[in-house]
Amino acid sequence: MNINEILKKELNLRDDQVNNTIKLIDEGNTIPFIARYRKEMTGEMSDVTLREFHDKLMYLRNLQSRKDDVVRIIEEQGKLTDEIKINIEKAHTLQEVEDIYAPYKQKKRTRATIAKEKGLEGLALAILNTNIENLDIEAEKYINEEKEVSSIEEALKGAKDIIAEIVSDDAKIRKYIRELALKEGIIVTKNSQEEKSVYDMYYDYSESVKTIAPHRVLAINRGEKENFLKVKLEINNEKVINHIINEYVKNDNFKNKQEIVSSIEDAYKRLIFPSIEREIRNHLTELAQERAISVFGKNIKSLLLQPPVKDKVVMGFDPAFRTGCKIAVVDKNGKLLDFTTVYPTEPQNNVEGAKKTLKELINTHGVDIIAIGNGTASRESEKFVSDMIKEIDKPIQYIIVNEAGASVYSASELANEEHPDINVSIRGAISIGRRLQDPLAELVKIDPKSIGVGQYQHDLNQKRLAEVLGGVVEDSVNSVGVDLNTASYSLLEHIAGISKTIAKNIVAYREENGDFTSRAQLKKVKRLGPQAFTQCAGFMRILDAKNPLDNTGVHPESYDTCKKMLEILGYSLKDIENKNIEEIDSKINEVGIKQLSENLEIGQVTLKDIIAEIKKPGRDPREEGIKPILRTDVLKIEDIQEGMILKGTVRNVVDFGAFVDIGIKNDGLVHKSQMSKSFVKDPMSIVTVGDIVDVKVIGVDMNKQRVALSMKI
Repeated sequence: MNINEILKKELNLRDDQVNNTIKLIDEGNTIPFIARYRKEMTGEMSDVTLREFHDKLMYLRNLQSRKDDVVRIIEEQGKLTDEIKINIEKAHTLQEVEDIYAPYKQKKRTRATIAKEKGLEGLALAILNTNIENLDIEAEKYINEEKEVSSIEEALKGAKDIIAEIVSDDAKIRKYIRELALKEGIIVTKNSQEEKSVYDMYYDYSESVKTIAPHRVLAINRGEKENFLKVKLEINNEKVINHIINEYVKNDNFKNKQEIVSSIEDAYKRLIFPSIEREIRNHLTELAQERAISVFGKNIKSLLLQPPVKDKVVMGFDPAFRTGCKIAVVDKNGKLLDFTTVYPTEPQNNVEGAKKTLKELINTHGVDIIAIGNGTASRESEKFVSDMIKEIDKPIQYIIVNEAGASVYSASELANEEHPDINVSIRGAISIGRRLQDPLAELVKIDPKSIGVGQYQHDLNQKRLAEVLGGVVEDSVNSVGVDLNTASYSLLEHIAGISKTIAKNIVAYREENGDFTSRAQLKKVKRLGPQAFTQCAGFMRILDAKNPLDNTGVHPESYDTCKKMLEILGYSLKDIENKNIEEIDSKINEVGIKQLSENLEIGQVTLKDIIAEIKKPGRDPREEGIKPILRTDVLKIEDIQEGMILKGTVRNVVDFGAFVDIGIKNDGLVHKSQMSKSFVKDPMSIVTVGDIVDVKVIGVDMNKQRVALSMKI
């Protein structure tokens, strides 16, 4: 198996891209580092493609390892033939390898193994391969009281059990049935109890294996798990059995045909079909899970990379009823200034007392924005805030913030380290305020599964989900970079090459020695060796560094090249610091980018990246995104009428559409059929989490408190 050739073909890459990328991965380089600083070697592969490449490489290496194991085990049994070896080498999946291995695998005691112990394998092979004139006479030879074969019937029954297992273990037969099931199979669901449920639509439902949507697979699985549904796979059984008979009985005049046919029917019903049904269900589930994990990952990335609301004093407002609304005021850097609890909602309804307390906090600390969590009592709190800010002289706005995971953070070890003397309930309000100021820095403190932009996340393969979401968080953090002098260890640990221990050591070094003044100081941090420095340095930013390049995405390995380039163009590092390089593009055009890269002995792609970085030191790529909607008044579902055009924020994107916050209690749904005038296969090709969209109200269901929206305005 040529792994390089497979990667080249499946990912549509060149030989040099495949060879270089494998070399970079095997040298221990991280995906963010490779994506950002080895573009020449990879042919500018994105972090997404690189992670796909890495996953495929690991799968293929595991596949080759399993092939080697299977060849060795069969050889040790003395049963390896050239044909078996060739078939194993040609296998493209682990499933194909396991099918070939099945006849040689040590089995639990089955009906066939018991029959073999009774000495009936010879009879089974004779029935399969020899045109026996009188089967009873042949079977009689195998009667053996000591081995508990006391009659012709028992001998034939045991032989047929062995034939059934031979047929069941036939890799070619399994492959045929599997491919037929994938092509022509139907998933059929029925209700297993009469009561109404969210699975009503699946109480009498069927859909082709080939076309069933991933989110429906996950919904059916959950309905089955909760005992609302019975699920089965249907295929053309007669067609399959006839195919197997034709494979094993080449001559219609074969005298043992009936015994072979009954063995095949038994094999199919008892052994093959239940196994294939499990495989197909598992296959659909794996595809559905991969899709759900991919959607989740994209939603998380969009959420993490939402533009920060900088230089604003924020009041975090964590709504509740009985226990009161928790309030925390944080300064423009996220530092806690003050906190309290007010009771403007039921049952206390102390509206005037809450207004008085909050107005004092707003005036004392110069609050600019109130960030209200979107959980229980959110809309009641929004109404209270909306009424209150009308009574305040200074301009002040509010925004509804996704509070998913705030309670998880509040009770975490990290929250306890950050706010040891603050009550757990108040920590949620701090998190809500901070996640408006810097979504990335705050959300990395929370397990991505708890952030609330997924679909069926608790039904997914948790190990795989954690791997993918961990990669998404890592890529997001590294694409932005971190301020080395303000970043928490929870943010630093997502930087390429930095472990949790090293992240804590960086913070400890900073606390002991004061702010970092250069990236080179990282080398003095305990356990941060040369390899880790290479991986992480380019993603660290130092605002007032001695060397202005330390506040850019230029990697220290390229500093000398950057200085030479500046000299050629008539600049110095001081010019970067003073932002005195407005004419750099015209000077580069005079020399020519190709000539400049040759003079500096550096690739054009890397050179262009260096130029882009020095033109905007300290640039935050998130600032180019769409800013969140700030509100001053509140809407209720009773205010919504069909035909209204509203502006909303996309909160979650799923396979069937997008949920949009239009300022009422529940998010409205834009079904994918309402996203564009042309057919939409994937809603993510139209919108992402955080997008601001104009929507038209096309339906209001007051009973279910649901609003249907359209983007086809």
